[in-house]
Amino acid sequence: MIVTVADSSQVGEARRAAVAAASGQGFAAERSGQIALVATEMATNLLKHAGGGALIIGSFDDSEGRGLELLALDRGPGMADFDRCLADGFSTAGSPGSGLGAIMRQSDRIAVYTRPGLGTALMARFVREAAQKGKLACEVGLIVAPYPGEKVCGDSWAISGAADSKTLLLVDGLGHGPQAAHAAEMAVKVFSEQANRDCVPIMETIHRALAPTRGAAAAIARIDVEAGLVRFVGVGNIAGLMLDSGETRRMISNNGTAGHLTPRIREFTYPFKRAPLVVMHSDGLGTKWDLSAYPGLATHHPSLIAGALFRDHRRGRDDASILVVRVTS
Repeated sequence: MIVTVADSSQVGEARRAAVAAASGQGFAAERSGQIALVATEMATNLLKHAGGGALIIGSFDDSEGRGLELLALDRGPGMADFDRCLADGFSTAGSPGSGLGAIMRQSDRIAVYTRPGLGTALMARFVREAAQKGKLACEVGLIVAPYPGEKVCGDSWAISGAADSKTLLLVDGLGHGPQAAHAAEMAVKVFSEQANRDCVPIMETIHRALAPTRGAAAAIARIDVEAGLVRFVGVGNIAGLMLDSGETRRMISNNGTAGHLTPRIREFTYPFKRAPLVVMHSDGLGTKWDLSAYPGLATHHPSLIAGALFRDHRRGRDDASILVVRVTS
C-alpha cells in the first residue's frame, strides 16, 4: 500500500494503514503500537524535512525472515550526515529531533539512502517470523503498485529458493484492472507449480496457460550460484538488469506476449564473479535510468534501490512493479 503524505491529515492515514497491515500479519498489540509510532514518525519527517513524500507499507520474506516493511520516500534536500541526524536532539527543522532515533529504537532494522539533492529513502523492518534455514541467503526489495484509481494490480511476482539458486518471476498482465490481475495470478500459479524445472520449460508452460487470458509480459531470472550464472528468460517488455563487480548488464527479453504470440522462447545467460544484484521491473517504470546517477546506491539494501528507482521513474499511467534481489551467500 502506498500512502501519499502531503499534509498533516495524511500522517494519521499512514499510521492507521500501518496498524491495519501489522494486524493483518498477526503482530501482537504491543508490537503494532511500536509500528504505529514508527509510521507516524516517518510520515511526520516526510512533511517536516521534505515537504511531503510517500510511505510504502508492505511485507518482506527473505534472509531476515518475514514481516512488515515501511519505506519512506521523498525528493527533499537529503541529509549530509545521517549518523548525526540519528542523535536525539539534533534537528534541521526546529523540532525536538527525536524522530529518527525513535525509528531506530523501535524497528528490528533500518536502512537509509540519502544524498544532498537526491532526496531520501528510509526503510524500517519488523520481523514476525525467523528466516528458514537451508536456502540460499538473499536480500529482497519489492514494490508493486496498481494503476492509479484501481483496487487490484495487474503486476505480480514470485520467488522460489533452493540451496544453490533463487528463481524470480515478474509478470505484467496486459492493460490493468481485474483481467490483467487474472493473467498475472495465473502466471504466478503456474510458476509456483513448475519452479524446480529449467527456466525455458517454465516459461513455455506459462505461455500455454495464459492462452485463455488477455496475456502478459513475463520474465524469469534464476541466480544459479553453483554455475556462476544468471539465467534469464523473458517474453515482452519486462526489463532485467544484472550488476556484478561494478559492471552492469541489461538482460535480453524475447519479443511477444505470453499467452498469445511469441517467437521461440530462449534463455540468455550472464556470468557473475561475486554476489550479483538483479533488478527486474515492468513498463510502469521508465527504462532510462542509470544506477551511477545515485552514488553508492548499488551497495545499499535492495528495498532502498527499488524505492529510489520507483520514486524517480514511475510513469504513473500503468501498474508498476520493481523487484530487486541480491544474493548474500
